[in-house]
Amino acid sequence: MIRKLLVPSLLAISTFAASADDWRNRSIYQLVTDRFATPDGSSPACDTSNRKYCGGTWKGVVNKLDYIQNMGFDAIWISPIVANVESTTAYGEAFHGYWTEDINSLNSHFGSGDDLKALSSALHDRQMYLMVDVVVNHMAATSDPPNYSSFEPFSAQADFHSECFITDYNNQTDVEQCWLGDKNLPLADLNTEDDNIVNTMNTWITTLVNNYTVDGVRIDTVKHIRKDFWPNFAKSAGVFTIGEVLDNATTYVSAYTQVIDSVLDYPTWFALTSAFQTPQGNLSALAAIVQQAQSSYKNGEFMTGSFLENHDQPRFQSLTQDQALVKNAMTWPFVQDGVPILYYGQEQAYAGGADPANREALWLSGYVEDKPLVTHVKTLNAARKAAISANSNFLTSPVKFLSAEGTTVAVSKAPMLALLTNGGNSSTPSWSIPAAGYQANEELVDILTCTKINADGNGGVSVQGTSGQPQVIMPTSALSKSGTLCANVATGGQASGAPALSPVPTGAALALAFIIANLFG
Repeated sequence: MIRKLLVPSLLAISTFAASADDWRNRSIYQLVTDRFATPDGSSPACDTSNRKYCGGTWKGVVNKLDYIQNMGFDAIWISPIVANVESTTAYGEAFHGYWTEDINSLNSHFGSGDDLKALSSALHDRQMYLMVDVVVNHMAATSDPPNYSSFEPFSAQADFHSECFITDYNNQTDVEQCWLGDKNLPLADLNTEDDNIVNTMNTWITTLVNNYTVDGVRIDTVKHIRKDFWPNFAKSAGVFTIGEVLDNATTYVSAYTQVIDSVLDYPTWFALTSAFQTPQGNLSALAAIVQQAQSSYKNGEFMTGSFLENHDQPRFQSLTQDQALVKNAMTWPFVQDGVPILYYGQEQAYAGGADPANREALWLSGYVEDKPLVTHVKTLNAARKAAISANSNFLTSPVKFLSAEGTTVAVSKAPMLALLTNGGNSSTPSWSIPAAGYQANEELVDILTCTKINADGNGGVSVQGTSGQPQVIMPTSALSKSGTLCANVATGGQASGAPALSPVPTGAALALAFIIANLFG
């Protein structure tokens, strides 16, 4: 049965309102709802090549929040929540949530409206945020031409751009007004120049956010809609917006940082993947791309989404099985300027290639928490939070490349110094950083091994590595003696907890409800 999304309407005032600035200190765990956890804890078979629903739900996510939070994540990003095409298409079922048919109903495969509200409530009880994925650009059809009457609420052919599939991605008009998909599964492109459609979408996102107390919105296929559509859509959402702009050029992506809060940092992803995939990777190219983004994005790289894997790209371990390379690449999102995003299963060493192989069922891993990469992620999250606590300017100070040559790179974001290498597990890297920014002879520690080192008399650092492993250096004074991060060598004070969510004052909520009632009553 299809559950209606808009029944409560705008009178469902959000208890929490997370701004872009509120997301700065967060780290995000991205999951595919259908593949993360079943509601009863069962572990059914799930062959990714079949492209069928496997049984994950919002209730399942609630039951596994301990697993996510224990790794140090304080936000989750879930799949699109609205009703998708129900039939089996030429490319399988819509288990991923991106083939929208009805924006005003929920995807019943994932649960009910009450289930989604329960997930939101459970997250907020833990001081965690909920990010929901949304698709604005198109609706999915199972025939060509589409059966427009099956779409809700855009059920007329006139609601869509004329059919033409994108063939030239260098032609921005084609990118924005032609269609994604193909004749087997056309993704009918909404006419987002039409004022009625614009107003409908803006009202829809306001309602979605308020009904389910959503804290952030990830927007799919942003570059396929004209740029001046986005500011009012983002304003209507009323919470942090981060968009997918799939391109490797900072010059192209930067324009979208002017119209929404943030973007997924695809240009850096291209360079990151290339840099750490093999010992021949170009670390200087990674530094160059980051510096370009810092100077061209509206807010630099602050609040951009930094990631190594996602649902659209082959998993990194399908490109290399060298665990030293994997650990170095995984370290990057936690030591740079933006918001770290980890794609589910990465911590369990999943190695699926291109879609659909990269959308495995996590329950088949057993959610084991003592695996090397789970520990690695947990440590990196803890280190980032310790750095935020130790330096009030950490989240607004741009990362600096102190060196990037050969197979090593040194990145400083005080009080953190990341020493990375793409030499691989048979290498013995070394770093000599004469101007690391520490105090003379300051006591430091590699938080990944809890090995103590000391800065030299000028605050520099010289380190010899082993087996191609990364090192993340911090002062022992930045770590809490009562914390979980190298407590045996820590000399700092009490560990600080995650900041609380900001409730909307009751009076303001009542006033807003009164205004809406008068406008729409």
